[in-house]
This record gives sequence, C-alpha cells and structure tokens, in this order.
Amino acid sequence: MATGARFGRPLPRDNETDAAHTKPQETPGRARMSWTLATEPIGSIPRPAELIAALARTDCEDPALGPLYEAAIRDTLERFEAGGSPVVSDGEQRKYHNFATYPVHGQANTAADGFRIAFADGHSRRMPRLTRGPFSYRRYADSYLEVAMRYAHVPVKQAVISPSALSLMYPPEGIADYPREQFIQDLLREHETEIRRCLQKGAHCVQIDFTEARLAVKLDPSGALLASLVDLNNLALARFSPQERRRIGVHTCPGGDLRSPHSAEVDYADLLPRLFELNAGHFYVALACERDRGRALQVMRKCLKANQRIFIGVTSPIDPRTETAEEVRDLVLQASEHIPAEQLGTTDDCGFAPFSDDTTRSRDLAFAKIGARLRGTQLAAELIAGRA
Repeated sequence: MATGARFGRPLPRDNETDAAHTKPQETPGRARMSWTLATEPIGSIPRPAELIAALARTDCEDPALGPLYEAAIRDTLERFEAGGSPVVSDGEQRKYHNFATYPVHGQANTAADGFRIAFADGHSRRMPRLTRGPFSYRRYADSYLEVAMRYAHVPVKQAVISPSALSLMYPPEGIADYPREQFIQDLLREHETEIRRCLQKGAHCVQIDFTEARLAVKLDPSGALLASLVDLNNLALARFSPQERRRIGVHTCPGGDLRSPHSAEVDYADLLPRLFELNAGHFYVALACERDRGRALQVMRKCLKANQRIFIGVTSPIDPRTETAEEVRDLVLQASEHIPAEQLGTTDDCGFAPFSDDTTRSRDLAFAKIGARLRGTQLAAELIAGRA
C-alpha cells in the first residue's frame, strides 16, 4: 500500500498491495477516487433480511440457500465498489453463525456450552466446547474468498479468526487422550493452512480477528491471559516469512454484537503495548468509539514499530448515527499528528454484523458509514498532502 512520495518513504509492500491504494481500477458505475491514504473495511455487513429469515428456517449448508448467498455477496461487492472502495470484502455474508466459529460450525466433536462472552447490555454469546480430539476445521475462509473474487473488480481482503480465540474451545479440565499440547499443534496447523490458502488464492491481505484481546485484559487485569494469547498468535505468525507477514494484519476492538461491546472499559495502555508485539505487518484498531481519542493515539504512537502500519477506526458500528465526512476527516488529521502518514490508514471500528442473526443495523446504515469513511479519508489525504 503506497502513500505517495509526498508522504515520505513508504513501507515495503508488494506491487499488488501498492496498487490497491494508489490507483484503483475503474469499473462501470464506480465512483472515481485517487487514494493517498490506505483505507479498508473490517469485515461483516448486515445480511439481507431474506437471507436472515431463510437461515432461521434451515441449515446454513442447505443447497437451497445458494442463490441467496450469491445474491448477498454480489450486492455487497457492488455497493462497496460503487462507493469507491479500493479494497473490498464479501461482508462475511456466508460465514455462519459468526466471525469466530465459522470454521468449526457443525463439527461432531463440539458442544454448545463453551466459553461465555458477556456483553455490556446483559446478553451473552458462547463459544463451542471441544468434546474430543482431534481438532480440525470443517471449512476454510478461502472458500468465501474464491466466490468474492469471481465478482470483484478491485482487491479483496479476507478475515479469519485468530488461533487464540479458537483456543478457548479447549475445556479447562482437559480431554482424555487428547492433551492441550496436541490440541495447540492441531490448531496452529489449521490456522496456517487457512491463511496460506487465502494468500495463494490472491487475497489482498488476510486480517486475523483478535477481538478477544481487549476482553482478555478485562477478564485478567494482570495481563497474563493477554500475554498467553499474544504468544500463541505469534507462534502462528512465525510460520510465515517476513514477506508473507506484510500481507497479514490483526484486528482488535471492544466487541460490537447487537450494538453492545464486551470490553470498552479496558484502557488501551493495558492492551496495545502487548498487542503490538505481534509480528504482523498491519493493525486495525478501533478508535471512533473511544472516549479519549487523543490519549488512545498517544498510546498507539508509543507502541507502533517502524515496519508496521495502523488502520484507525473512524466509524463506529455500534453508534446508530452516521458520521459525516468532515468528522472522519478531522479524526484522521488528529491521528496524523501522532502517526506518520506513511504508516496510517483508516477502517471501521469493527464489523457491522459479526453474528449473522444481528438485525440491529441495516445494510444501508453500514454503507452510509463506509461512504463517510471513504470521503473523509480522501479529504484528510488531500490536506495532509498539501502540508507535506
């Protein structure tokens, strides 16, 4: 992802990544925008009402759902491109039931009473619990990427779940004849396989969803749990070359299910120093929802390494109000006072519907916010370029 000579020396990137943020391809009906600051979506877009209703009536793998999935994916990509997005995703239209457990949904060796995630409004979600070994994925995210790339005219990114999140499936009491050490090796193998398949199929980048990071600090203020999760994810990242890691990023946020977070009260000073120890090329960090953005940016500046890029969240999916382009512009300009422009990008705080049954936000709202992100990023880029 290039930022242009005006912004100084760009981070080392492959040619494909550079092109995605400087001169996107022109497509029929697509707004023309020239990008000097990187901008990408996080992932999920609310599913169409017809698809949500159909999923409530039948199994997610029912062949009859195929046309509904395809229509949702095509509409998502068309709306991204019509708004001028230089990088797109399929909006996780086919991920079931959520962004975290899609690879193991339906596995016979799981139970529904696993790790409980409590949200601020009182509702909760549960991870599946592994009941016996061996651990394996039932599906890999490259299957979603492959469909999206058939319809997209610009680079497509792919989000995958972190190994640390799936490690929560292993029960504290252990599993007879399947020690945790073997589980971890199987987990790392499957995670590596998923990322490699996405990279080999041409993903612009692979985003590892590490949303449990902030929650880990809430559950264990000592930081020991977070440290163990970071260490596990670094074991996975160590399986990739430095060049491959430039195309791998990590996303963190305070959660956003049914417009409610699970760990917004956690101070970034307790999270980001450890988070930026991950050996990834770029980071997607929620910012729009933060109460003290200036302080959050100061922490980011202290933690960011020279070979890393940070995409700050400039729209908040849990806020029902659509941000204006000018508000986004001002937040980006504020961030540029702390983060070098060649290491700065924009994104949304988190996905707009990380769980497929979330109807608290509409597709129209999601794309209105994305539009504000795109326009505001462009306005900021022009001002930053002018003062360079």
